[in-house]
Amino acid sequence: MAGFAMNQIVFRSAIAAALLALAGCGDASPADNATAEAPLAGATIGGPFTLTNQDGERVSDTEFAGKYRVMYFGYTYCPDICPVDAQRIGAAVRLLEKTDPAIAERIVPFFVTVDPQRDGPAEVKAFVSNFHPRMVGLTGTPEEIAAVAKRFAIYYAAQPTSEGGGYLVDHQQLSYLMGPNGEPIALLPVEESPEAIAAEIKRWVT
Repeated sequence: MAGFAMNQIVFRSAIAAALLALAGCGDASPADNATAEAPLAGATIGGPFTLTNQDGERVSDTEFAGKYRVMYFGYTYCPDICPVDAQRIGAAVRLLEKTDPAIAERIVPFFVTVDPQRDGPAEVKAFVSNFHPRMVGLTGTPEEIAAVAKRFAIYYAAQPTSEGGGYLVDHQQLSYLMGPNGEPIALLPVEESPEAIAAEIKRWVT
């Protein structure tokens, strides 16, 4: 347990450093972005996956080669944070569709459940359909979700409630922007406005 706790502290420190880097380049121009290094460049985050989408089809990361990916991990029974974050991500993509359609069409937003016991394809489909028609919902076996979460450095754990057998899932509130080859680029400010998320996407999508 001590080793796990230490790993979490190290990861959170790395995330904090990345956020500071993001904050420091808030006024970067397109010319600056052409030479700037992405905040998460070189980080060992992400990797191959094969999961089940909201239509019950098996899909792999290779099917999205050439697309930038917004990766968000949450669960459909989340009472507050996850639906708000997903709404902001969907709104950010819609905003880009209006202002920068060429960028928008290169973006694929993903919602990956960390609660596969309750989130089957039907539940995931009902959830993502509320936020954007191109949002891809992903689920899988507990083992598959655990493996993907590990690759993306996402901590999650079920927390039992007092309501007979019910539980919430404690998880990190993070959204990654991944590049067309699956490489990590930056954290997206999902706790902020859709405009802020769209601006961060535009900063790195070329």
